[in-house]
Amino acid sequence: MTAETAPQTADIALIQRILPHRYPFLLVDKVRDIYVNESCVGIKNVTMNEPQFTGHFPEMPVFPGVLIIEAMAQTSGILVGLSMDLVDKNAKVFFMGVDKVKFRRKVGPGDVLELHVKAVRGGGRVWKFEGRAMVGDELACEAEFMAMFDVPKA
Repeated sequence: MTAETAPQTADIALIQRILPHRYPFLLVDKVRDIYVNESCVGIKNVTMNEPQFTGHFPEMPVFPGVLIIEAMAQTSGILVGLSMDLVDKNAKVFFMGVDKVKFRRKVGPGDVLELHVKAVRGGGRVWKFEGRAMVGDELACEAEFMAMFDVPKA
């Protein structure tokens, strides 16, 4: 494995230089195993302190499925940001479609979501991904999704 093919990582500081999201909507704590133009794994530590748990559901906190999908999308944004050299470029990402979504397991406080995303098609402004959200060795969610990346002109 050469330095060019070795996986990269992204800490929260680098994530914030790529994504425009901030608390409470930044849903990725770090990203590992980044292979540019191919795949990566995002990490989301689910904690009871998150605002959605006050209403979803107070007696049995469940991390909303739409936020799991959003966390996968944010992870893919990191992959594209590094693949297209979008660090500090103020790029915006917009969903274009979400397909074949299946939820397999509840996610709650104390769980660590591993967000496995794979680029199926990309290289330009529009990318397509396959994503799987795992808790340990259990599948929590799977989906296919597309996004458009809008980079401001310099």
